[in-house]
Order: sequence, then C-alpha cells, then structure tokens
Amino acid sequence: MEIRPIRTEADYKAALKEAARLIEHDPDLGTSEGDHLDVLATLIQAYEARHYPIDLPDPIEAIKFRMEQAGLTAKDLEPMIGQRNRVYEILNRKRSLTLPMIWKLHQQLGISAESLIRPTARA
Repeated sequence: MEIRPIRTEADYKAALKEAARLIEHDPDLGTSEGDHLDVLATLIQAYEARHYPIDLPDPIEAIKFRMEQAGLTAKDLEPMIGQRNRVYEILNRKRSLTLPMIWKLHQQLGISAESLIRPTARA
C-alpha cells in the first residue's frame, strides 16, 4: 500500500479513481484494502476541504430546510423564537435572530450555531 500526499489536481483525480476502484471491491475494515481506502478517503477529504470549501448556509435557509426535513410548521418554532408573528418576521427576514433564539434553535433543532450566527441575506 503506497500512500502519498494529494498535492495537485492530477493527484486528486488519481486518488478518486483509486478510491472508486477500492469501493467497488467493498473491502472489510481492518484489511489491507480497507485500511488503504480509509487513509485514501481521509486524504481526499483533506484536499477537498482545502481546495473546495463549502460555505455555511444562510441562517433562514437552514431553518427552513430543517423545518421541511422534520415536517415542522411556524407554530412548532414558537417555543424557540416567540409568538407566531415573530416567527414569520424571522422567516421573512424582517427581524434578525437574537442570541437566545439562536441557542434554542441550535439546541432543539440541531442546526449548527455557526450557521445561525451568520448575517442573513436580505430578501
């Protein structure tokens, strides 16, 4: 098993090709091929994080996405945000999230606090 750093786009493409080959064989954990795939995946992930970073979502979009995922309504957000009119003001970008709202949304819905503290895009 030869493991080398991924420094260039060519190295990256070769690593992806090798990972795809290994995935097709579905190696068991703890085997030589399984360990090779594990290390290769870590190197690929590090390269992608450095060269293709994914920006955090807009806070309101993150809330709406989580609502859709969990089948929540504006009424379900009231314990975290306040009265329904306040919930709609937040969702319609008329009012900003407060720190207590951010904390409750993070705790109760599992939305990344880092996403929630970002400035929202104005509609």
